[in-house]
Amino acid sequence: MLYQLYQAQDDLIAPIRTFAGMTRLKDFPGTSAMNGALPYVDASFEMLSRLRISHVRPPFNIKTVPVANREVAVTEEVTLELPYGRLIRFAKDIDTPQPAVLVVAPLSGHFATLLRGTVEVLLRDHDVYITDWINTRDVPLSAGVFGVEDYVEYIIRFLEAIGPGGNVLAVCQPCVQTLAAVAVMSAESNPATPRTMTLMAGPIDVRESPTEVNHLAQEKPMSWFENNVIAKVPARYTGAGRRVYPGFVQLSAFMAMNMERHQAQHRKLYKHLARGEEVEAQRIKDFYDEYFAVLDLSAEFYLETIDRVFQKADLAKGEFTYRGKLVDPGAIRNTALLTVEGGRDDICGLGQTTSAHDLCRSLRPHLKRHHLQANVGHYGVFSGRKWEREIYPVVRNMILAME
Repeated sequence: MLYQLYQAQDDLIAPIRTFAGMTRLKDFPGTSAMNGALPYVDASFEMLSRLRISHVRPPFNIKTVPVANREVAVTEEVTLELPYGRLIRFAKDIDTPQPAVLVVAPLSGHFATLLRGTVEVLLRDHDVYITDWINTRDVPLSAGVFGVEDYVEYIIRFLEAIGPGGNVLAVCQPCVQTLAAVAVMSAESNPATPRTMTLMAGPIDVRESPTEVNHLAQEKPMSWFENNVIAKVPARYTGAGRRVYPGFVQLSAFMAMNMERHQAQHRKLYKHLARGEEVEAQRIKDFYDEYFAVLDLSAEFYLETIDRVFQKADLAKGEFTYRGKLVDPGAIRNTALLTVEGGRDDICGLGQTTSAHDLCRSLRPHLKRHHLQANVGHYGVFSGRKWEREIYPVVRNMILAME
């Protein structure tokens, strides 16, 4: 009933949002006596119209990027389409080949467009691809289930579609599956095994510096997650009847972790709107348009992630299996490894990503590097000025060194 109750509530609020979005008192005759109050009333209407969660992926909207002192056009191409995700390439109008990079986006309640800033920066020097995950409520039951090992398989298939000589960069949660995929490909001498693997703020070993997120995932039994946060998709959607971990539940959890900050940002937005400060207001609106766009996860993937990554730490303990076989990161011998962590990350603690270096025991020292970025939180690792000016050059140099 969880999803049905949410949908019923959203349906009730929708007409109010629509009315508020269409109403601006300054356009009505006879409101001149309220002149001083009009901007604040209209700002209130706009805030009310934004009281919504979107379940549709926003556009990446990357039209051009600077390459070699000129702006070049960028077009999105679907290279491979699978039931639960697509491989998108950001093709550029240039003649000189650039190193291919697969950006593995998290499947944790938000769309891949959350990494728009990551992609924009990488595009300056690379041929960039990204995993574009589909909202599970839009996947028909006939497509079957999608679990942690299916995610690993998708990464392998995407790298094979890119071809030999590629590189992979994983952000947050899929660092585990990416490391597993590269280990499997290395063990099988797959020609598409990437030259470099960059793991950014990912839970390779959650036993290191556990955060509040880790505690929340570990303090309850699996039966609690099964009974309290898994719901069935309502009949109106393509995936009707499919069991999912709803994106709105994940969003609520994320919001609760930093509620004071989100409240402060919305107070700032209200003031900017009332004062006519459109540029400042738009920055906040752009962030929350993305942040409030959510997707549902398959129940299998969510529950297996809680169990295998956060509660058992299978990969870190050498117990992670893929299609019935034990995965050994020691099989990785030629893929250079770069790990990146944020000094103020409250989602993925210090040392959790770095532990990949111990697991990749066969790599020679010159093929390993770690970068600790001081004074950035989780999102600052892959977006914003520190990412662009201090972290990205490290990533670029690692890829360049292996060309």
